[in-house]
Amino acid sequence: MRRSMLSLAALPAGALLLAGCAQPAESGDEAVALGAGPVHERLSIVTGGTAGVYYPIGGALSTIIGDNVDGQTGSVEATGASVENIRLLGSGEGHLGIVQGDAADQAAQGSADFEGDPVQTYSLAVLYPNVFHAVTLASIAQAKGFECFGDVIGNRYSVGDVGSGNEATTNQVFESLEIALTEIEIDQLGYAETASALQNNQLDAGSWVVGEGHAGITELGTTDDISIIPLCDDERSAVVNGYGGYTEHVIEGGTYPGVDEDVETIAVWNALVVSGEFNEQQAYDITSAMFENIHQVLNVYAPGEEYLVPETIVNSPVPVHPGAVRFYEEQGVEIPEDLLP
Repeated sequence: MRRSMLSLAALPAGALLLAGCAQPAESGDEAVALGAGPVHERLSIVTGGTAGVYYPIGGALSTIIGDNVDGQTGSVEATGASVENIRLLGSGEGHLGIVQGDAADQAAQGSADFEGDPVQTYSLAVLYPNVFHAVTLASIAQAKGFECFGDVIGNRYSVGDVGSGNEATTNQVFESLEIALTEIEIDQLGYAETASALQNNQLDAGSWVVGEGHAGITELGTTDDISIIPLCDDERSAVVNGYGGYTEHVIEGGTYPGVDEDVETIAVWNALVVSGEFNEQQAYDITSAMFENIHQVLNVYAPGEEYLVPETIVNSPVPVHPGAVRFYEEQGVEIPEDLLP
């Protein structure tokens, strides 16, 4: 969907069941099929790698479901994260998935990794934002004149590891800004390799699409003077109003060593999503149980405290599941019309 989202500042695979996993019809019968699937007693929660944030959040959710939703258990599964998770939901091999919002949006549009093979998912909750950091060394920023993100044209830039969400987000930013990849000397490096390449003068800048305060950027900032390249006003507008469901975001000065001024950028929200057939009452029960026991999620991801509230659902990159809509309405949260299923 192409739309502008609210800014952050506006906010106050165990046993896999294959039965009943058909997607909602794409005809006028969709409203009848949506939320009408069977109740899954054993839920596969698809997440990401064991070293990332998705996996422990999935583990906390599994515990919450097992302890608070009668007759249901959850099994957390390590996966390749967003793109794989959406495909697992679409095939019925996963039941709940944690995904980056831009991947969910691309899946619904049938673009990027989902070209010709769209998958529509529905949100139960929006979790926390991954913030787009265009990181360089202060000496490089000064020598290259990096004042806006577009200044990286003609330079060496790491978009992230091959097939990563980091790469997908960075490529979407380039596309929204109408910057061709041929205009940049592209590298596909993980975070640690990007930091090392900057230090060894093998790179001019690179992306970290991560939770704010990321340890890798902090570590780099303790050994070298760093700079984060801002997205200037017209650039943020182009990205937020393009595809991907991005929001504007400010990295406050002092978040990282040596970066004393606020940095204007964008963020992509992570969401807990399900397929359209996911049972409506089950969706309501799980959403309710999660927020009633949100402290268990915060125990594994404390930086999410600011965001793990019902009001964050207005930043959903895809429509909200009807079972979850009922929960949010009970909480007095008004769901934007374009997010209603």
